[in-house]
Amino acid sequence: MKKNLILFLTLLTLFTSCNGQKTIGKSVNELGNHLWYVFQDTKNNYWFSSNGEGVYRYDGKKIINFTTKDGLANDTIRQIQEDKFGNIFISTFGGINKFDGKTFTTLQPIKSKEWKLESNDLWFYILGKKNEGAYRYDGKNLYNLEFPKHYLHDEIYPRVVNSFFSPYEVYCIYKDRKGAIWFGTSVFGACRFDGKSIKWMYENDLTIGLNGGTFGIRSIFEDRKGEFWFCNTWHKYIFDFEKTIKSDRLQYQKTEGIGNKQIFGGDEYIYYSHIVEDNNGNIWLTTWDKGVYKYDGKNITNYLIKDGSKDVNLISMYKDNQGDLWLGTPNNGTFKFNGNSFEKFNP
Repeated sequence: MKKNLILFLTLLTLFTSCNGQKTIGKSVNELGNHLWYVFQDTKNNYWFSSNGEGVYRYDGKKIINFTTKDGLANDTIRQIQEDKFGNIFISTFGGINKFDGKTFTTLQPIKSKEWKLESNDLWFYILGKKNEGAYRYDGKNLYNLEFPKHYLHDEIYPRVVNSFFSPYEVYCIYKDRKGAIWFGTSVFGACRFDGKSIKWMYENDLTIGLNGGTFGIRSIFEDRKGEFWFCNTWHKYIFDFEKTIKSDRLQYQKTEGIGNKQIFGGDEYIYYSHIVEDNNGNIWLTTWDKGVYKYDGKNITNYLIKDGSKDVNLISMYKDNQGDLWLGTPNNGTFKFNGNSFEKFNP
């Protein structure tokens, strides 16, 4: 009788497994080339977001490629995040997906002008969709938030000439050491939301490139000293948030930045798209076509990125759970720092 019961339970388990939920994703032998961003989850899986090929997950052994065939809203990916429950959230051109490990769900955004800030919120953007606003997910609902119009709008907007992105389109989102959320926009500068109000700042050199055109606020970072870095090396910024409370805009002072024409190949300063502080306190700056710059507080070292003999353009930089540095590229896959140089990652 006991043997029959064990046999029955075994068969029931096999039957349930065979008729359970279908496994999604396609097992592939290699990563794609157009890998813009890297993310590592709390289970130490690596996720590589592509510009048109969906998303890849690498667990140290297998590579799984997820696309629209598996439930992604779109195969062009802009962000990957994880909530406290281990769910993965993926921002795509077609919307924002939640992945619970088995299925992809597309979150339906609710248009809203009511701004809130909770410690477990996830914040999203979808750069390139002409969407002037940010997305906030509170664990239940996804809100598409509209930026309140500032009086500087009418002064700044006429300066926008043939910008590829809309002026308020979000380039980056950053949480500072006080828990406030920053938004870098395509043309209109940067703003900070402290849970009570949104305050803006605008500087020509942060938004208008050396050769004209709009660079946008692509990167915001607060270092260990409490100084803020925005987009280029010309200045750093020290904010007075007490004065800001009584003002209609962010209050700050500019301090001297880093570098010079000799270091930056004839340019007075450089623009960077991503900034990362490593575990030793070094600052790393990622440029489009001049490689990566490392600043140790005194010296600046340039790392040129090569794929064989070809120069590599860069999209992003990421520091993983172990403190290792990664690069995302438009056409050359991903690169990982080995302590001396960035080498192409081939799992």
